Amino acid sequence: MSRSLDIRHRDRRELREGYSRGVRCFEIGSIVAYCAAMIWLLSLIIPLSTTFPWLMASAFMLGYVAADFISGMVHWLADTWGSPDLPFIGQALIRPFREHHVDQKEITRHDFIETNGNNCFVSLLPTIGGMLLPLDEPGWLFLATLFFSVSLWVLLTNQFHKWSHLDSPPRLVDWLQRMSLILPRDHHAVHHTAPYARYYCITVGWLNEPLYRVRFFQALEWLITATTGLLPREDDIGARAAEALLPEGPPPSAGIEPEL
Repeated sequence: MSRSLDIRHRDRRELREGYSRGVRCFEIGSIVAYCAAMIWLLSLIIPLSTTFPWLMASAFMLGYVAADFISGMVHWLADTWGSPDLPFIGQALIRPFREHHVDQKEITRHDFIETNGNNCFVSLLPTIGGMLLPLDEPGWLFLATLFFSVSLWVLLTNQFHKWSHLDSPPRLVDWLQRMSLILPRDHHAVHHTAPYARYYCITVGWLNEPLYRVRFFQALEWLITATTGLLPREDDIGARAAEALLPEGPPPSAGIEPEL
């Protein structure tokens, strides 16, 4: 597949060198800010857990599914659009995904800060949003709990992702993967089949097959290309491969098996 498409990734060493001291400091700052915001939000909602246990439990579980969708959106954006050369967002957020396509095992060598720093930054927005909500009504409490859950599971997404690339994960992790309670290894391996254009959700992966069946991301790519002229994945796999994968028209209706 990769040879027929003439996929050409960036140089592995060049991508690795993009992990600068500035990016490292940004990740550390994101972790500190995230921890402070989550502790604050938790202190606001936990006293209400005995009054509204089922409401908060349902919001917490919904947050797990929402985090899976968010992980897919962020992953798709970073894989498909932009460049590691972009100021700030390129090195901090796009570069790690592009490096991962060149060397899948690199993520297993990342420490806690490099693995989770970016996700702490992404999680700050829903955490702060939850902190600002009034909690005097059940509806607002549900939303605040949902934001807390989304922030927690988005934080853990890259950790789950990292474990899915371990050859011999810890026993508990292996059991959770086999139960599909966190991202399974064989399931995520589908994404790493060239041209890396499906199964973007990396928290638990529950939404990958439904989104693939309805061609959700391909529809977004067609719409963006039709309105801007930009080629999806051009910077990641090269112009020739990106042009070969470019859809000629809008995706067909749901239920039709997509072709890659």
